[in-house]
Amino acid sequence: MENPAALDRLSKYLRNMDMVIVSCGPGDRRAWAEVLKGCGIHGEVISDFAHELGAMAIVKHEEADVTALVVSTGQLGMRARIMTRAFDVAASGLGLLVLSPMLLVCALLIKLEDGGPVFFMQRRMGRGNQFFDIFKFRSMREELGDSDGTRSASKDDDRITGMGRFMRRTSLDELPQLINVLKGDMSIVGPRPHALGSKAGRKMFRQVDRKYWQRHCLRPGITGLAQVRGFRGATDTERDLVDRLQSDLEYVSQWSLLSDVKIVFSTLRVLVHDRAF
Repeated sequence: MENPAALDRLSKYLRNMDMVIVSCGPGDRRAWAEVLKGCGIHGEVISDFAHELGAMAIVKHEEADVTALVVSTGQLGMRARIMTRAFDVAASGLGLLVLSPMLLVCALLIKLEDGGPVFFMQRRMGRGNQFFDIFKFRSMREELGDSDGTRSASKDDDRITGMGRFMRRTSLDELPQLINVLKGDMSIVGPRPHALGSKAGRKMFRQVDRKYWQRHCLRPGITGLAQVRGFRGATDTERDLVDRLQSDLEYVSQWSLLSDVKIVFSTLRVLVHDRAF
């Protein structure tokens, strides 16, 4: 690239092009960058390293004279956060009020069945990779409860009580999470929070795909895009998790309050599901 004649020929070849994208070895990237700048056209140099980091943009910090790759843009904007929180508070508050008779009946039937606690609380990971305790109606025998979620519930799971099986089939066991929403731990809509010990096949969820942690940039939800698409229940294979993760990341990248409302209404169609056990 130090030959003026060669640069002249290249410049004439490129002058009618709107964009030039160069793929080359790491050792040639700097030279190509200088040449493209000199040609005065929109030029890009492919970087495997930037791709691995998931870089979204590049920014120049003049005060420190450094250039950095933007790999994360943080939470939703202030307006979006206010709208989401207002929607969550209104929906969860109204839901707890309207559904209180049903909640009381479920609690009473759980207590009458075996005398154990009404609620099952389990540590999950929420927004910003921070822990919180999720509320659910207890659907398993107290002495056989799985606090880490290392064993997925199955269709003929001997740990599940009679009332618990009915609640799981109808998603009633998830209703106490309205308390989590009101507290601010969760949203009505968002990526479902997984048990810390959950596995897909023989691997922990976080070992299946490096993008798994990206789903935690938003509050977890009672329902989500993956759930309305039917991706729920046991994760017997790695594919079961990948399908959910792809939906979660799609939801994160395309978030809007309108999509949340659509997902809420779509959830009504899948409250009873053959994968809910």
